[in-house]
Amino acid sequence: MAWIGVAGFGIALFLAMCRVPVALAMAAVGIVGSLLLGDWFSSTYVIASLPFETIFPYGLSVVPLFIFMGVFAGHSGLSDNLFRGLIAFVGHRPGGLASSTIGACAVFGAISGSSLATCATMGKIALPAMEKQGYAPRLAGAVVAAGGTLGVLIPPSILLVIYALMTEESIGALFAGALIPGILAAALYMIAIRLLVIRNPQMAPPTPFVPWAGRIRALAGMWDAMVLITLVIGGIYAGLFSPTEAAAVGAGGALLIAALRRRLNAASLRNGMLETASMTGMIFMILIGATLFNFFLEQSRLTESLLAWITAANLAPGTVILALLVFYIVLGCFMDSLSIILLTVVPAHGLVTSLGYDPIWFGVLMVSVVEIGLITPPIGMNLFVVKGVAPRISLAEMSRGILPFVGADAIRLALLVLLPGLVLWLPNALGLGF
Repeated sequence: MAWIGVAGFGIALFLAMCRVPVALAMAAVGIVGSLLLGDWFSSTYVIASLPFETIFPYGLSVVPLFIFMGVFAGHSGLSDNLFRGLIAFVGHRPGGLASSTIGACAVFGAISGSSLATCATMGKIALPAMEKQGYAPRLAGAVVAAGGTLGVLIPPSILLVIYALMTEESIGALFAGALIPGILAAALYMIAIRLLVIRNPQMAPPTPFVPWAGRIRALAGMWDAMVLITLVIGGIYAGLFSPTEAAAVGAGGALLIAALRRRLNAASLRNGMLETASMTGMIFMILIGATLFNFFLEQSRLTESLLAWITAANLAPGTVILALLVFYIVLGCFMDSLSIILLTVVPAHGLVTSLGYDPIWFGVLMVSVVEIGLITPPIGMNLFVVKGVAPRISLAEMSRGILPFVGADAIRLALLVLLPGLVLWLPNALGLGF
């Protein structure tokens, strides 16, 4: 029956690449495949009950709450204050405006949990500033696209939440495990910017020097972001909140900050709630489709057959991991990261854990890999977001400018594989999920 699972996986992948909504592609293949493989009455009973069972768990409430927090953090003007604060400290250095953009993306990503939201929000703020300063368009666009990927890695991350829910792993442990790799990603991006500017200083002219009085004022303007991050992430790590409680605190905090900054009115509240509902509905529909598809894969015994083949072929576990990484990088060139994770997470998780690898380490590694797909041509979603924000920057220019950042991602990926402690040290130290 494993060949039916392989065929079903190929059909779902083909439909997704043909721009059929991934929720419909997975649900259709899952339903038809389950009816072919199983008893009619038992299969229809399970298929009918799975959608409700998928979205009923209390733990899923963390998804709309984190989305709500990110939406209203953007409405409050928090991202503008972050960007101005970082420019005051490093903008006068070569490439400082670009490094400030990466830093602001990292902090805003820790609030929004979404790559596309981070990319779109910071693009509207940072791109005009870099273009006004005389930055090369390909560097300006690439910096925003690369910085946006930090939104799916630095906790709280929607993709890490989805991985945790699909595999029944600890959300807190995944958030802790992703923190150091997220900081490492931002640092490597800044190093890439620095090397580019050393080679060609005209690509990124510095901004005027800001005296300490101005820096202190700019730092004071960042209080809202610091308070929100401390409440949410610090509360989880300190054991004060569960992830769901932290999401609720963050959502309430973002709403309060928007009100204090007088950015909250009936129109913004309505639009923010509609945006939250729309994004949540999309994610829940994909979750339902993924659950139906994974039920079909379980019936086909694809994971067990794949493991048996690997055992018979005597493949080293490291070779299997390398093959998975190459598979995800190639797949990321044609599909969005959420679709990739939901389409493959259950069989991949079962395969990797059966080989003795830590599921928390693999979750962070998996999100790191699909993150690369967000900036890899031809279908790098962040490149299209930047193009939408700044139509004057061509995709060809950004595709050339993004290469140093893809190289930085490759270095980080190698470090995570060779040094699993970069992921596992903090969860172990905090005792999260163990």
